[in-house]
Amino acid sequence: MRVALLADIHANLEALRACIADARDNGAERWVYLGDIVGYGADPSACLEIVREACENGAIAIKGNHDEAVNGTRFRLNQIALAAIEWTSAVLSAEEKDYLDKLPMSATEGNCLYVHASAAKPEAWPYIVGLDQAVDSLNATQAHLTVCGHVHTPALYNLAVTGKIMVHTPVTGTEIPILPQRRWLAVMGAVGQPRDGNPAAAYGIWDTRAGTLAYRRVPYDIDTAAAKIRGTGLPDLLWRRLSVGR
Repeated sequence: MRVALLADIHANLEALRACIADARDNGAERWVYLGDIVGYGADPSACLEIVREACENGAIAIKGNHDEAVNGTRFRLNQIALAAIEWTSAVLSAEEKDYLDKLPMSATEGNCLYVHASAAKPEAWPYIVGLDQAVDSLNATQAHLTVCGHVHTPALYNLAVTGKIMVHTPVTGTEIPILPQRRWLAVMGAVGQPRDGNPAAAYGIWDTRAGTLAYRRVPYDIDTAAAKIRGTGLPDLLWRRLSVGR
């Protein structure tokens, strides 16, 4: 089965639609949404509707810190993120916010664990930005493959039975063998707000039959997404950063 892995949509409808279309073109049969459906972007309700419809048809969705923040728990958010959350909370319905509030913190399927931030204390929203944080997450689960988002920068870690950990910068489009003798931690890039210097939307495809993981990048209509954010009156950084991927 080919599983599409989408993290950090951040209410960017144009990026989400582009990733879904690309995933379908590449044979995606199942969908996993790794949190932060809302926040930063101008289309929280439209993005949430897509995710909810997918979940009604068997997809998995988990909670991100921005999804939690619309209901009042605004942990470690800077002033720009807070401004976006306040706007988002005002435009979402009570029913939509309740749906976000009830999303699980993680989900397990087969030998995979899906979580927004880290398997180590996911409710504290730790960022996996290096080997120490990756080891903490890997040691918190026995899953063969853990998949997360939150960082907005793609990375891939693996842990040998000897305890040696390695980190890789994934090459876009390459089918990476997820070898059974190691345990793996895959950090997806962001669908809606990449921060690795590449403005193209990011997601991944996990092929459970072949045992491979591919990180993918998809161009999308950044100008439209940016114009929508400008129209909300949110801070300029939120639309300016889309074109530079920072």
